[in-house]
Amino acid sequence: MQLVVARIGRAHGIKGEVTVEVRTDEPELRLAPGAVLATDPAGTGPLTIATGRVHSGRLLLRFEGVGDRTAAEALRNTLLIAEIDPEELPEGEDEYYDHQLIDLDVVTEDGTEVGRITEISHLPTQDLFIVERPDGTEVMIPFVEEIVTGIDLEEQRAVIAPPPGLIDDRAEIASSRDDAGDDPKDLSRDDAEGTPGDGS
Repeated sequence: MQLVVARIGRAHGIKGEVTVEVRTDEPELRLAPGAVLATDPAGTGPLTIATGRVHSGRLLLRFEGVGDRTAAEALRNTLLIAEIDPEELPEGEDEYYDHQLIDLDVVTEDGTEVGRITEISHLPTQDLFIVERPDGTEVMIPFVEEIVTGIDLEEQRAVIAPPPGLIDDRAEIASSRDDAGDDPKDLSRDDAEGTPGDGS
């Protein structure tokens, strides 16, 4: 099974290093020196990682055969893809690979349907479930234990305890817009009627 483990960002320095947006919980395994990765687009790869280091909170990689800034910049936005055994499981008890979570049904603790996980977004501070709702819209749910209270791979569902506003924020935003929209109209109307002529 092939999994996207990173996306190449901008070139860093002049010796061929690039920043990468990590999309795996195991960068020390998937993005280690010596790892050979397929790419999307396929024509840019495969790429073999020569060196890796963390700089200012970002992972920097250098690939074999990529020795200058021009070559590094040409790789920008390339996806790095690792081949893994579909039966392989993460080392941690409460850890999951992206492919295990994609397509899980998301429900609240009282059984209310929220939607289906279509993507996992790996941010520097936390991971997010990108959930497609029945009406086709999307909602982002932080993958933290306070919110995601259970993952049941056999039942193919993720159970969440969303804080107020997480999955129903659209209605609240629409309501606040309506309220905000009324006030300026009223004020402008009062000003227009209550202000004496300015001589123009």
